Amino acid sequence: MAYTPKILAFAGSTRKDSFNKKLVKIAADAAKAAGVEVTFLDLKDFPMPFYDGDLETEQGIPESAKKFKSILIAHDGFLISAPEYNSSISGVLKNAIDWASRPLPGEAPLACFSGKVVTLMSASPGALGGLRGLVTVRSLLSNLNVIVLPTQVAVPKAHEAFDAEGKLKDAKQQASIETLGRDLAGFLAKIKG
Repeated sequence: MAYTPKILAFAGSTRKDSFNKKLVKIAADAAKAAGVEVTFLDLKDFPMPFYDGDLETEQGIPESAKKFKSILIAHDGFLISAPEYNSSISGVLKNAIDWASRPLPGEAPLACFSGKVVTLMSASPGALGGLRGLVTVRSLLSNLNVIVLPTQVAVPKAHEAFDAEGKLKDAKQQASIETLGRDLAGFLAKIKG
């Protein structure tokens, strides 16, 4: 039986009605329909203190960060919808990545990132849809040995973009986000199959 790739989908936001949570769910549903296993994760369920080397030395890696990291390790690829905060990455996403990058005893460096494959997207009320922040996220993940697929989508005017069911009102935007999910699923099926 062929291996079924596992994709983890999450947004770099903890806000309950986050545009980016809605966006990544669209991509996740399309990936699942393409035949891969998809897990949706909410960073709100993994509260982590700000990364602090002294805290790590004195108390170790927080349990929530260990749990987040173990989930990353268990998946082959990630769908990440990254909100743009002041033209860059959100603090909650950067902090989660920082904690996950910390090695546990006996663990290879960057165990939860090296060789993983990610597809990026964003949604923002602004005119660029979070595009500027994706530059930072792409650079950061690339430096952590993540394979960042080239195609990404940024949805502008996000406060007007979604319908009551969480789908994008614009059919072309909806299709482009679904394509991101399917393409990641297809890429992982090729390299893991």
